[in-house]
Amino acid sequence: MLSKPKIISYSLGLILGLALAPMSVAESPEETAKPSNNFTRIEQPLPLKVGVTLGGLALIGCELWWFLFGKTKAKKAKADSGIQEIDITVDGGYEPDIILVEAGQALRVNFFRKDPSSCLETVIFPDFHKAVDLQLERTTSVEVTPEKPGKYIFHCGMNMFRGVVEVKGDRAEH
Repeated sequence: MLSKPKIISYSLGLILGLALAPMSVAESPEETAKPSNNFTRIEQPLPLKVGVTLGGLALIGCELWWFLFGKTKAKKAKADSGIQEIDITVDGGYEPDIILVEAGQALRVNFFRKDPSSCLETVIFPDFHKAVDLQLERTTSVEVTPEKPGKYIFHCGMNMFRGVVEVKGDRAEH
């Protein structure tokens, strides 16, 4: 049986041997005489170069649009008998993802989940200490009462998809 020092020395020898070994093995002595830094230039036609460049710029533009301008939609909650209420569709995110409400009134948010991904199966309202599981193809209601004006974020279980409850001062203050 090998002792601990021998195992360590064999392992160290193996690691050093692999690290110091030549990176490429020449097949014949003639190959070692050739310089290894010569590259063969492959000329590409100009339309191909232009097409690849324009395609890359288009993809960059699409990505910027998606993350900066694409999905922001605000909607005001409807007030009925003292409760503000809004319906949100959960399908690849929250739509609408910005909810406009008045302070001091109860808010009922009805989430209808279409997306089966596990990320969107929970919605979290951290400022209100609420986390609710959303059933697939069903409406789940969450009730909160935002007392102060401000922005209150809600998000999925992995914090990848977000929405905002934007609270304005209540009507009695105006």
